[in-house]
Amino acid sequence: MSFLMHRTLRRPPPVAVSASGITIRDQQGRSYLDASGGAAVSSLGHGHPDVLAAMHAQTDQLSYAHTSFFTCRAAEELAQRLASDAPGDLDHVYLVSGGSEAMEAALKLGRQYYVEAGQGERCVLIARRQSYHGNTLGALAIGGNAWRRRPFEPLLMTVPRVAPCFEYRERGEGQSSADYTAALLAELEACIIAQGPQKVIGFVAETVVGATAGAVPPTAGYFRGVRKLCDQYGILLILDEVMCGMGRTGTRYAFEQEGVLPDLVVLGKGLGAGYQPIGAVLARAHVAQRLRDGSGAFQHGHTYMGHPVAAAAALAVQKVIQRDNLLGTVTTRGASFRRMLRNAFSDHPHVGDIRGRGLLLALELVQERASKTPFDPALALHAIVKETALACGLLVYPMGGTIDGQHGDHILLAPPFIVSDAELAEITGRLADALKAALTRVAKPNVPARR
Repeated sequence: MSFLMHRTLRRPPPVAVSASGITIRDQQGRSYLDASGGAAVSSLGHGHPDVLAAMHAQTDQLSYAHTSFFTCRAAEELAQRLASDAPGDLDHVYLVSGGSEAMEAALKLGRQYYVEAGQGERCVLIARRQSYHGNTLGALAIGGNAWRRRPFEPLLMTVPRVAPCFEYRERGEGQSSADYTAALLAELEACIIAQGPQKVIGFVAETVVGATAGAVPPTAGYFRGVRKLCDQYGILLILDEVMCGMGRTGTRYAFEQEGVLPDLVVLGKGLGAGYQPIGAVLARAHVAQRLRDGSGAFQHGHTYMGHPVAAAAALAVQKVIQRDNLLGTVTTRGASFRRMLRNAFSDHPHVGDIRGRGLLLALELVQERASKTPFDPALALHAIVKETALACGLLVYPMGGTIDGQHGDHILLAPPFIVSDAELAEITGRLADALKAALTRVAKPNVPARR
């Protein structure tokens, strides 16, 4: 009997006992290829000696000091590294313990930015449908995933939403990509005007949508148009790069590929690569300056923010990525992986789309390709895929509700940056076996998925 409240209370998961590289082993001796980096977290794989050494050294020197009394070298050096690596004047860093905390901090920072200017009427944040920004109440309110939000709806603030930039699902037949993009921007502008620009704090979006819709990249020019609207109406652009940032898409920040600079960017997951819990908000100079000239402080804080060991781990991760040119590796390995996936699944009758950037890729599963008809959500195909993949010794990140929070299934893939072409080929082969087994089970409705 386990006294731990697991994600599912009906059946405890296997017990992981060791890991190295891209492989995790359980107490039964089974090995699993980690093709999703957990939840797109383990960018350096498991057991990297440089990161372990940095954590050990930091623990020997200083394991904890509360930030109301002290700063520490590891946190200062990490902030300097992040600021120097970020484009433009994104040079103010606020360290927390994970992506959801970072999103909460960004929302509050955006609000205080306007309060300090005497614009206390600004209280509206605009977001997109089918987004995911975390599971704390503020982040959940901003997020647009209906299934995650439903039980807690009465506790959540009201957030106006616009359509996601989801070309595969939402671009109309005969509509050009440019016209589709223009329509999205027109909808956002109409939403800003309807809310009253003087009441809006900012627009929140994932640069590349992660778990909820499955590695959905923006159309060309979309974020340049968004940035222009934010400037035109005097609101903040807040980009969530918890999953897609820190090199996952081939550049350190995914927004670099869009030619824009957000006012606030939210980081997590790959920042510490799973070695310690850590997240961050990066703010542009004008945001920090307004607080500095006003109250002189950000009215926010957490017990473990700026944690010395977490900062040391994240700093070591970023140093390894730069030293080993892993951003270039993500680009080349990502291209190889995409080719492998296309070779294996481009003609598959139940794979409607293969998409993503770098080593953040996804397969969207459909019952019928031409019409893009999804599987019946009652089948819980994504849950069956996860189970059959485990049986094949493979860890992937399937999700349901891809289209609207209820319909649609996809499989998210986010292997560590250190993955080899041979390992990618093995992942592709095991995924093909797992999908075949899952679809066979779907054809037998008397065999339900175990959630």
